[in-house]
Amino acid sequence: MFISSGIVDAINSLPNGIKKNEQAIAETIENNVHQKIIKEHLIDPAFFEEMSKLLAEIIKERKTKAINYKKYLEKIEVLAEKVKKGVTEQAPNEINTLALKALYNNLNKNKELAIQIDKAVKKSKPDNWRGHQARENAIKMEINKILNNINEVERIFKIIKKQSEY
Repeated sequence: MFISSGIVDAINSLPNGIKKNEQAIAETIENNVHQKIIKEHLIDPAFFEEMSKLLAEIIKERKTKAINYKKYLEKIEVLAEKVKKGVTEQAPNEINTLALKALYNNLNKNKELAIQIDKAVKKSKPDNWRGHQARENAIKMEINKILNNINEVERIFKIIKKQSEY
C-alpha cells in the first residue's frame, strides 16, 4: 500500500484507530516496506540488502527519537520510492536496464563485468530456457567462461533467472 501510493495518501487510507497513532502508522509503513524488500530480494540481493539496512537505520532513528516524526516520514518516503523503483541512480550510464543494474550491484559494481555477463546471457539463452536444465547449463557455461568460478556462476545465475528481460 505505501509502496504503490504516496505516504500521505496511504496514511489517509488507514483505519482511524491507526491513523491517529504515530507509532502505529510508523510500524505499518515499516512493515509494508520490509515486506516489499523481502518479496523482491532475489531480483537484486545487493540492492535490497542495502535498502534493508537503510530501513533498519530509519527505524532505529525513530525509536531512539533521533529524528522527529516529520523527518521520519520524509526519510521513509524516499526509501519507499527507491524500493518501488528497485534501483538507485548511482549506476553508470551504460548500466541502463534493470537486469544490468542487478548484475552491476551484485558484481561489486564492476561495470565491465556486468556488461560482459549481460551480453553472454543474451547471446547464449535459448527460448524457454527457464526450468530446462540443459538450456540453463548452456547459459551457465557462458557465464563460467567469464567468471571462472562455479560458485559465483551459481550465485549470479539465481539473479539472472529472476530478471524478466532475459
